[in-house]
Amino acid sequence: MARSFLPVSSLQSPRFSGAATFMRLPLLDPASDDLGDVHVGLIGVPWDGGTTNRPGARHGPRQLRDLSTMIRRLHPVTGFDPFGSFNCADLGDVPVNPADLQDTLQRITAFYEPIAERGIL
Repeated sequence: MARSFLPVSSLQSPRFSGAATFMRLPLLDPASDDLGDVHVGLIGVPWDGGTTNRPGARHGPRQLRDLSTMIRRLHPVTGFDPFGSFNCADLGDVPVNPADLQDTLQRITAFYEPIAERGIL
């Protein structure tokens, strides 16, 4: 059976239940060899070390995952279905180091490079 890259239907699982992923998409391990069919990978960077006076950006990926559970599959105005055109998946968060800017930048690069090399946007 082929893997589904569609958001989970609210008829299958209510929007308020289960682990939150970006737009209720499948959560895949970016280190896995099983990403061949993924076109678009959504990745969080829970870090606010580059912000001054406005901490809290580190909560962004989690909040986006929670809030995006309400996004519908079709755009309400254009009717465009991005999931009909692209295989999308949540690839998790970059494991950041909140105490070390340079280490975090290296971790971000190390996380993204193998994904980009596979042609995943």
